[in-house]
Amino acid sequence: MIITNGKIYTEKRTIENGYIILKDGIIQSFGEMKYAPKYEGEIIDAKGNHVMPGFIDQHIHGANGADNMDATKEALDNMTHFLPKEGTTSYLPTTMTQSYENVSKALDVIAEYIENDNKPGQAEMLGIHLEGPFISKLHVGAQNPNYVQKPTIENFEKYSKAARGHIKLITYAPEEAEAGFTNHLVSRGVVPSCGHTDADYAKIMEHMEEGLSNMTHFHNAMLPHHHRVPGAVTAGFVCDKLKAELIVDGVHVHRDSIYATYKIKGAENVIAITDAMRAKGLPDGEYDLGGQTVYKVGKECRIESGSLAGSVAEMDFVARNVKEFTGCSMEELILMTSTNSAKQLGVFDRKGSLNIGKDADVIILDKDLMVKTTICRGVVAYEDKAI
Repeated sequence: MIITNGKIYTEKRTIENGYIILKDGIIQSFGEMKYAPKYEGEIIDAKGNHVMPGFIDQHIHGANGADNMDATKEALDNMTHFLPKEGTTSYLPTTMTQSYENVSKALDVIAEYIENDNKPGQAEMLGIHLEGPFISKLHVGAQNPNYVQKPTIENFEKYSKAARGHIKLITYAPEEAEAGFTNHLVSRGVVPSCGHTDADYAKIMEHMEEGLSNMTHFHNAMLPHHHRVPGAVTAGFVCDKLKAELIVDGVHVHRDSIYATYKIKGAENVIAITDAMRAKGLPDGEYDLGGQTVYKVGKECRIESGSLAGSVAEMDFVARNVKEFTGCSMEELILMTSTNSAKQLGVFDRKGSLNIGKDADVIILDKDLMVKTTICRGVVAYEDKAI
């Protein structure tokens, strides 16, 4: 297919009025409209709208009534077909702190789906985000404290085996980890991410030297910046090696704190996420998350204790908030919603930007950053007929 008359954001430059040709699931070529070839295949007229790489959501639990912990092909089908509506073309299905039996079953079902069922035209799973059970009981949030485990190499390997080696990122509390744990994750090709942690500045710095490179929902469920007691957030502010996930739903982090983080970290070190749960896309009411009842009211989801329990944000909503809260350029927005995550997860050779030879994961957004078309690996997965 060919997309014409679009503002094309390629990896190295922006083409004000251009075309992009997709063939066999990859990007074949692009250029200015005045040089566009005659084309007899499928034609999509972008009508002057933004044409950019699809969103990558590296932290999402569920959507549209489905959750990764449901451990069914039907739930995963639901999500992979639903997410393109919000411009998400790839993501990390994220688990919860539950019993070993429940988590390992979910990991096995997700691994099977990755290997045999995740087709073009669906949001692609890039691996698995294991959030818990290796967290601090002092910062469980909406996770179940009854199933918290110590981050040991032996325990990790049990989950890695259940996931058939597909764990791509793991959230854990560094202060609880046995010696060598972070180094071991790096050696296994897993991105170490601190989260739900009571670690202070010194402990974060110690593990950063061993390969810690990501901070799970930065600001949330970790020690904040304080002028006398520097916490995990302080370390995140000063270390560019630590990429900061931000839930930009307007609830988890105040818009001014989003702006401050953007100014301090720079767009190249921020990763926008949804941390969404199954109530995303559904009306207010009661829902389940990790065996706990969640109450959705508007854009907020909370458990009985009052703790926030993930979000119901869509990635396009997150993108609009990032743009509004920070005043960033479109090029910077692409970094925070796609490129940075692709680099962090080691898939930038095929994801995270528009370049020849990369996967044809392309979205068309209008001037208000509303999704008009989503293409997943060369197949149209969502189209707003009003375009």
